[in-house]
Amino acid sequence: MLRVAVPNKGALAEPAASMLRESGYRARTDVRELILHDPENDTEFFFLRPRDIAVYVGSGELDVGITGRDLLLDSGAAAEEILSLGFASSTFRFAARPGSAHRVEDFAGKRVATSYGGLLAKYFADRGVDAEVIRLDGAVETAVRLGVADVIADVVSTGTTLRQAGLEIVGEPILESEAVLIRRVGAEPSPVVEQMSRRMQGVIIARQYVLMDYDIRADLVEDAVQLTPGIESPTVSPLHEQGWVAVRAMVPRSATNRVMDELWELGARGILVTDIHACRL
Repeated sequence: MLRVAVPNKGALAEPAASMLRESGYRARTDVRELILHDPENDTEFFFLRPRDIAVYVGSGELDVGITGRDLLLDSGAAAEEILSLGFASSTFRFAARPGSAHRVEDFAGKRVATSYGGLLAKYFADRGVDAEVIRLDGAVETAVRLGVADVIADVVSTGTTLRQAGLEIVGEPILESEAVLIRRVGAEPSPVVEQMSRRMQGVIIARQYVLMDYDIRADLVEDAVQLTPGIESPTVSPLHEQGWVAVRAMVPRSATNRVMDELWELGARGILVTDIHACRL
């Protein structure tokens, strides 16, 4: 039986549940459920705090888990990323009072407040910077104003909250994080883990692409397939009307309308776009 750790709450919880549903796994109907058995897939799901998931997976008690890359690295657990899941993206950065620092080397001898003590300690150690890491739970934006720290390291989206606290972003990002599928370091290859990974990869690709069908004159096919090359190659089928063919190809979702416009200008007609719910490539 495959044993899977899933976020119980927070920003990771609902997107993770949605991806698992789209991958063909059973979803819980009550948020108070902490264990869910999926007999059809011979899988058991354990709903845990996102920060604890890497520890459970790294210990070998659970086979795989879904957590954030930042939480995985911060935990120091013997777990590793096996698939980026494409949601819950965030950027981890330094912030300080304007003009007080310009690069990571300027933090030597200073106090740096963060909710990710393990991740930050390793970051400084890798770069030979001797800074004091102050571990805080929750928001750290006020740590500088309250005199607890000289610098903070936190997740940054727009930077509005930092500016309101009188801080500015300093240096390059520490880490680009997102949700990831993880397993124990050194774990033996597992068919059921590979199956889950393939299913989730199929969902990721399906979310990024649409299926586009259109009709076009046969003498324009070569120009058309330059616009819709597909993943490997488009499908081209003859139509009943001589001299015309039907083309089917996967197209990046973000480029859908631009490609439709260009196909129309080329002479394509009957252009249809269909969502892809899952795939294996």
